[in-house]
Amino acid sequence: MRASRLEAAVYEEVEADSTATTQAATIVVIGAVAAGLAAGLGTADLIGGLVQGIISGLLGWAVYAYVAFFVGTKLLAGPETHADWGQVARTLGFANAPRALLVLGIIPGLFAIVSLVVGIWVLVTTVFALRAALDVSTGRAVAVAIVSFIALIIVLAVVGGVIGAVIPG
Repeated sequence: MRASRLEAAVYEEVEADSTATTQAATIVVIGAVAAGLAAGLGTADLIGGLVQGIISGLLGWAVYAYVAFFVGTKLLAGPETHADWGQVARTLGFANAPRALLVLGIIPGLFAIVSLVVGIWVLVTTVFALRAALDVSTGRAVAVAIVSFIALIIVLAVVGGVIGAVIPG
């Protein structure tokens, strides 16, 4: 809850607490389950979709954390930046807390608006998370988030292309 309310102190606490990685992963899983329920309710393979969503959510979180770690510590580091992957991953995991609200998308007619609101909210919490983990200004955290997202899309496209070439459809 505190992460969703944009309490900067919680991100600093999570950054410093190396035992909070499991909690961060749990938050990512809860968000993936909420999204999966909202998107897949009434579909033929709800369980398969949930499992795939959880795996994708955890992999996406880990890869984005690595990309943001690299961008934030190597390409766009601030003068105070001292971070490891775990610090970035933990704070970004907690930044996913608003995704639990995606379960409200099961209410007919609310899926699109809930997805939009939660997406914007997670973008803002991501900036708070990166600001805390990387010890940078808000502007630099926004730049890290954007560059990391673009880099992640490129990585996913390349990996998807390789997998598509190796395993024809």
